[in-house]
Amino acid sequence: MNLIRQSVQSLFQVVKQRLRQWTKPDNHSLLINAALDLTRPKSELILENALLRQQLIILKRQSKRPRLTWRDRSLIVLLSSKLRTWNEALIIVQPDTVLRWHRELFRRFWKRKSKTLPKQGRPPLTDDLVALIRRMAKENRSWGAERIRGELLKLSIRVSKSTIQKIVNSVRGSLSAQQPWVTFLRNHASQIWACDFLQTYDLFFRSVFVFVIIELGSRRIVHFGVTRYPTDHWTAQQLREATPFAEGPRFLILDNDNKYGNSFAQVADGTGIEVLRTPYRAPKANAICERFLGSLRRECLDHFLILSEHHLHRLVMGYQQYFNHARPHQGIEQRIPCPSQPLETPPINGKVASRPVLNGLHHDYFWQAAGSIGQRQSRLHVH
Repeated sequence: MNLIRQSVQSLFQVVKQRLRQWTKPDNHSLLINAALDLTRPKSELILENALLRQQLIILKRQSKRPRLTWRDRSLIVLLSSKLRTWNEALIIVQPDTVLRWHRELFRRFWKRKSKTLPKQGRPPLTDDLVALIRRMAKENRSWGAERIRGELLKLSIRVSKSTIQKIVNSVRGSLSAQQPWVTFLRNHASQIWACDFLQTYDLFFRSVFVFVIIELGSRRIVHFGVTRYPTDHWTAQQLREATPFAEGPRFLILDNDNKYGNSFAQVADGTGIEVLRTPYRAPKANAICERFLGSLRRECLDHFLILSEHHLHRLVMGYQQYFNHARPHQGIEQRIPCPSQPLETPPINGKVASRPVLNGLHHDYFWQAAGSIGQRQSRLHVH
């Protein structure tokens, strides 16, 4: 049964191919073409005649080699797409050429369709308004987009929340809207002290500790102490000496060392100081005090052999006086933490003189007027 069906299908294909060959336009038998046209549908004949007629119109143009316009190409492509035997009705062009025209027209159509349409909606914000939103986002870290939108409405300025959010994100990045630690230190620097311990060693490699309290706003060294055994009671006594009249800062930054025990906390509470403990493994939380301890080590202690506690106390005292009264500080725009007098103006015919600090390890420079050499001995007496 399957063999008979395959034989019939093969015979049908052969007959179909012969009919297609007979119906080709280049068949020179007029009677055969006319007879076969009677078997074809009328719509197919109309399309084939239109395609042939269009090619004749092109050939009749007064030119040795007529050029096809985009209108001609488009019409040929359109008629060919509707005709089943389009490739057999082409005379002046090849089928591959028509296919290439079709692809090119298809590309042009989708290129025009995919063009970016002009934006419609609200006009863009002005540069001044964007600058104002950025300023609000920088100056008020806890404000969100809705809070800034309300502030702008108060000024009769209407901006959508999503637009404000984009500008705020470009200013703050991935930071939280809450006030960061750096902003807190900057806003309350004059009311914050910080303390920490520096461990060093004497001539016989025994540990000696230096306890330092620094004021963040002015970078002034408020108090220091030297000991071999830093206990809770000793640390509490140092805080008591730093606040002799119960006058202290509002905040005190310290780490989680057990040297700051109950006695230290009682002295802080009695003075009205709020203790702020830094997180674990976060030295940047107490960066200013840590930076001073590094300067103390690099600029002073690394250049001396420490003989005893008394010797270390004298060295730290000398560096404290130099640091507070003569050393410009980068964190406060190269100003001196505790200037004893305003900035000196160069006198007429004066010259720059210097005083040795820490036995010549550092020098303090100043202007000296002509004729007064030897009159001003020293502003700092540091050994």
